[in-house]
Amino acid sequence: QLQASGGGLVQAGGSLTLSCAVSGLNLDDYAIGWLRQAPGKERKGVMCISSSDGDFEYADSVKGRFTISADSAKSTVYLHMNDLSPEDTGTYYCAADGHKLLLLRPLAYDYWGQGTQVTVAS
Repeated sequence: QLQASGGGLVQAGGSLTLSCAVSGLNLDDYAIGWLRQAPGKERKGVMCISSSDGDFEYADSVKGRFTISADSAKSTVYLHMNDLSPEDTGTYYCAADGHKLLLLRPLAYDYWGQGTQVTVAS
């Protein structure tokens, strides 16, 4: 089970940190990804991480602004978002990939959390 939290309303240029609490899965056996879906648009990957070795991938749109981290002791993955813009608005989902492919495509993921809403006001 994955539980995403931390979303909210923020002004452009602001920051938010999202949390994905993972239960029932061994975090080190999965790559955890953050994917977002803007209204009327398809779901797209933002960042993902393999906590066992620290490898990660990111979408070009978030380069230099977002970082991802994992706390295996807490079985939680964080998405640290800085310099947010209205284009970052959407529902953010965390998901687990048992093959640890570090892909940003939604089809790569086996388990999904419920999503948390991020709204960036201009």
